[in-house]
Amino acid sequence: MITILGSGVAGLTTATELMRRGHAVRVIDPAGAPGPHGCSWWAGGMLAPFCEGEISAPEIVARGQIAADWWQAAGAEVHRTGTLVVTLARDRGELDRFARRTEEHVTLDRDGIAGLEPLLAERYDRALFFPGEAHVTPRRALATLRDRLIAQGVTFTQEGTPEGTVVDCRGLAARDRLPGLRGVRGEMAVLRAPDVTLSRPIRLLHPRFPLYIVPRGDGVFMLGATQIEAGGRGPARLRSVVELLNAAYALHPAFAEAEVLELGADARPAFADNIPRAFRQDGRIHVNGLFRHGFLMSPALALAAADLIEENA
Repeated sequence: MITILGSGVAGLTTATELMRRGHAVRVIDPAGAPGPHGCSWWAGGMLAPFCEGEISAPEIVARGQIAADWWQAAGAEVHRTGTLVVTLARDRGELDRFARRTEEHVTLDRDGIAGLEPLLAERYDRALFFPGEAHVTPRRALATLRDRLIAQGVTFTQEGTPEGTVVDCRGLAARDRLPGLRGVRGEMAVLRAPDVTLSRPIRLLHPRFPLYIVPRGDGVFMLGATQIEAGGRGPARLRSVVELLNAAYALHPAFAEAEVLELGADARPAFADNIPRAFRQDGRIHVNGLFRHGFLMSPALALAAADLIEENA
């Protein structure tokens, strides 16, 4: 028996991988199902390893490239539409810098942008396109994993004594055993803008307020995300929300008429080097430190955790 502590993205992906390999699994999470209490709920769901290479370690780029295929094999709906990166004219140097620090992209002119996102061709004449990237809708993806696990006989409980091998996927709650974990706060907003037509994640580069916008379908968009070195949870802060909404308006004025459906915030667990990892310590396997890479890196960590278990089988 393998007991997984936590049913966020780390716990559910690890449980899915272990079940795929034929292990008996149970999941304990005091909160029950995924919800607004956890940072997985507020994620963007971008499977964008090449864009992340701009500020992340090379292993994030390398290991993140399995994510889209893993999620699709696990039953999630994966949108393989790529990522488009733009910048305002006054910040053109930001686009050049981003291009130098990343790979697997093509440079588009206005006509190229029009072929992908006609709305943005009105305002931008140069962009970077990352065709090999994808995205999922996090809440649907989490529900898919959980439903499939239940159908396969996995038990989810809110309390109980861990049995057998313990895989600790509790995020920041694991600081009782991993004092080196820190919280990195992020805020997000969900808007409904029926007049805005975007079919793929858009990143707006800005020296102070970088923004990503992810389409959720039916005119709904997720905006993120701030990155604040503070572990506090609780509601989104006014300054962060203003920055997000201003950046969306800067991307395209049509967002001025959007309805604000939801505001959210949480603290993401990170190690000092911002690299997530799976490792054995004090009689447990820990899967943690996902930072801003939850849906991108959790498949790679799930594979690593399963390998650790099978090494000692």
